[in-house]
Amino acid sequence: MDATVLAVALERLADPRRGLGASPGDLQWAVGAYSLTFATVLLVSGALGDRRGHRTILAAGIVTFGAASVWAAWSPTALQLILARGLMGAGGAMIMPSSMAILAASFPPEKRAAAIGTFSASSGVGLACGPMLGGALIDHFWWGSVFLINVPVVVIALIGVRAVVPPTASAASRRLDLVGIALSTAGLLLLAYGLIEGGQAGGWDRGRVWGSLAGGVAVLAAFVVTELRQAEPSFDPRLFADRRFAAGNIALGAMFLAMAGQSFYSSFYLQGARGMSPWTAGLLSLPAALGVVVGAPTGARLVRRFGFPAVAAPALGLLGGASALNALFTASTPLAVFCLVGAVAGVGGGATVAPTTAAVIASLPPARIGAGSAVNNTVRQVGSLLGVAVLGTVLATAYRRGIGPSLTGLPPAERALAQPSAEATRRVALAAGRPRLLDAANDAFMHAMHVTALCAGGIALAGALWLALAFRSARASAGPAPAAGPGQPVAPGASAQPTPVPTPGRIG
Repeated sequence: MDATVLAVALERLADPRRGLGASPGDLQWAVGAYSLTFATVLLVSGALGDRRGHRTILAAGIVTFGAASVWAAWSPTALQLILARGLMGAGGAMIMPSSMAILAASFPPEKRAAAIGTFSASSGVGLACGPMLGGALIDHFWWGSVFLINVPVVVIALIGVRAVVPPTASAASRRLDLVGIALSTAGLLLLAYGLIEGGQAGGWDRGRVWGSLAGGVAVLAAFVVTELRQAEPSFDPRLFADRRFAAGNIALGAMFLAMAGQSFYSSFYLQGARGMSPWTAGLLSLPAALGVVVGAPTGARLVRRFGFPAVAAPALGLLGGASALNALFTASTPLAVFCLVGAVAGVGGGATVAPTTAAVIASLPPARIGAGSAVNNTVRQVGSLLGVAVLGTVLATAYRRGIGPSLTGLPPAERALAQPSAEATRRVALAAGRPRLLDAANDAFMHAMHVTALCAGGIALAGALWLALAFRSARASAGPAPAAGPGQPVAPGASAQPTPVPTPGRIG
């Protein structure tokens, strides 16, 4: 719910009068900071649960998430909002693996599949409710109210943890990989900074841009080397030696990258270019959310009948095709078409994520399931982070190039204010009484959105092709992959649950 509700608030956050006047880079960080800390704290949260008890870490994660939500709601600056979102990601990273470990320990094997299915179904409720609740709140209250949705959920969850969750801990405690979390955080932070800074400042040849990118790659390489040298790494790169495991994770990373990037710009399209209210924009996300809810169980049934390669790769291809269709949208595209494309994308995403996750875990021996689950969840979050950084940067770069010729007649001060984003250009155009500049801003944004949509679709289609080739060749050489259904065993402390699928953009 929290992941989808923020998308509705992005347009308002960019408004200097009713929001924070956040720049496109600020908004990219507000979205990406959550994924950054989630991905890195996840590396140690399972070990923390083993040492301190999963109920204790679950409660700590819920409290952290709730406190950070209150901070985000009343953040006076964009920087504080970014920091609060990062703290929310840390809380979420403590909640997820602890929840799954508690479920695995609380239910016998014959009831565990049903319990995990009910647990996973809650993500569909969040996908549907988040944008609509957020839109209604923004229409009637200030932007920070969207984060207060989390507060009653946190209170109820803490009461439930206290009342019914038993103390749980693994028989053997795993060590904390503090070096790994430090290197992974620093590497991803440098990489994201270089991508976002290069797109926002309009220059990739500056030292702090390419230096940050090179430094991020170097630190992440050091992270991989460090993990390879450890007997029990939190993120085990050795698992990628299995072709199916590698292809499945890369395909999921590509899917989450494409969907996160689209979710980032969808709010600006609906509320900015089309002038819709936050409530209407949230309502238009419902077909995509319902598509995910329908696609997940449908994909699982089809896999049992036709096999994984025949279902997952075409489903991801369906998502990629629907994403690319955004390049045909205009400011007057019929809403029926708009919703249909969103629903198709949702079905494709839902039918991809659950079977692919099951196949990835099934490709591992039972003793490696916990490690594989940690890698799988980390790859998803890194994909979301890079989706906002990469596709958000593509959007910003394409817009700056498109709007440039229309700003040549403005005074230097106004030109500097109008260049960063379509929202900034519209404000300058309205203040200066320049209707032609307002039209130019909308045209440049639509062009930038089309370029970004084609990139997102291409990334998803490339992931689908890789998935199809890897599993087909693996099946030809080693026989069919073992079937993995909802009852796939989960190691205590592992986070093998399906990560909630982000709404595939309210424009597909």
